[in-house]
Amino acid sequence: MRTDPTDNGGLFVGRRPGTKPVHYRTQPVEADARRRKRDTLLAGLILAAMVFVNLLFWGPIPVGWLWIVSHIPFLVNHIFFALVVAFVGILLTLMGALVVLKQLDRAWILVRRAAGVDQRSGVIGRVFLYTAIIGSTLFSLWLIFGGGLAQSLNPPPS
Repeated sequence: MRTDPTDNGGLFVGRRPGTKPVHYRTQPVEADARRRKRDTLLAGLILAAMVFVNLLFWGPIPVGWLWIVSHIPFLVNHIFFALVVAFVGILLTLMGALVVLKQLDRAWILVRRAAGVDQRSGVIGRVFLYTAIIGSTLFSLWLIFGGGLAQSLNPPPS
């Protein structure tokens, strides 16, 4: 029947331009094994870069902005303004890093597809989840046993 959604690409009125099935004149050329290995290695490097950028969210970026603000002479005497500048800097840096992560995720999908994997979705959500677990665990361990609460619980002898 003409109004069957599977017959017209899911539209009831007619097929939209560009939604028809793709038919190749010839079969796509399969990549050789060396190129697939290279693409797989490149996908692993992109994934490692995504993990590295995500781990920066859990310490180096906030600490770096607090260090930068502490070295601005006119803000040192005004704690509130220094914290506002640091907060805005942290937010802008995190937003920029998220843009970079999204671009890396798109590149990862393309490289995985070039390696011969039927990759349709990205890995940014899983990377963010696992690095959040790792980052929060490491921060909690530092807070309890390291330089955070450990020094306030054990005051120096007088």
